[in-house]
Amino acid sequence: MKKVLITGKNSYIGTSLEKWLMKTPGEYQVESIDMRGDSWQSKDFSKFDVVFHVAGIAHIKETKDNKDLYYKVNKDLVYETAKKSKDDGVNQFIFLSSMSVYGVENGVIKRNTKPKPLGSYGKSKLEAEEMISALEDTVFKIAILRPPMIYGKGCKGNYSKLSKLAKKTPVFPNVNNIRSMIYIDNLSEFVKCIIDDENRGLFFPQNKEYVNTSELVSFISSANEKTLFKLKIYAPILKVFKSEIFNKVFGDLVYDLDMSKYDKDYRIYKLKESVYNTEGRDLK
Repeated sequence: MKKVLITGKNSYIGTSLEKWLMKTPGEYQVESIDMRGDSWQSKDFSKFDVVFHVAGIAHIKETKDNKDLYYKVNKDLVYETAKKSKDDGVNQFIFLSSMSVYGVENGVIKRNTKPKPLGSYGKSKLEAEEMISALEDTVFKIAILRPPMIYGKGCKGNYSKLSKLAKKTPVFPNVNNIRSMIYIDNLSEFVKCIIDDENRGLFFPQNKEYVNTSELVSFISSANEKTLFKLKIYAPILKVFKSEIFNKVFGDLVYDLDMSKYDKDYRIYKLKESVYNTEGRDLK
């Protein structure tokens, strides 16, 4: 039985992983702890085989006032947790980083693409990666995950904004773009594989297929029993709806698919089914 500690109690990704692993309760024992304050430092990590660190700051607007908080939580806390994990004899530390470490807003990210983060979120994540990597040795394994946009039922972020829009509008631009994304259950299965295989290294989990924004919104509409008309002439609409969310979702931003191959098939759900699941609907 694998004993897993999730550092980040009530986090969306941590809670989702726990539910996923508990589908086979005889194989895993899972516990979550709150990383706020200092009480976590007195926790005995020695009884755990794996620490999955998901505690962090995301989905809040970066300002000068919260810049230090990003580094305190997304970098310093990560290192302190990894160091304690190693000192207490944990065998594997899995860190949830982000695609944001690349600082790329449009194009294809390949394995040789060098990280160049733009904001405090990406910079703090990358610095955390570098700091914990120095702790790794033959016994203490470190796995770093850089997923693209994560979506699923109850998940915050750009998907939820698109979902709200899809439920309101009968028309949407017919955009020919591609995005790397990953459904939460696919991510949970990937983490499960990393735990089972006791892997170390840098990983780029994503769905099996790229996501077209127009197709995604169409699936959301269909799941909610609404009809969506996709317009080929969309420039005027983009001007009306111009915002940060549209700048992010209408461009191309993907990982090379070869980067995300794994020995086991962790990408259980295809796009349409994952969207219906996210919207709380059954795919007929």
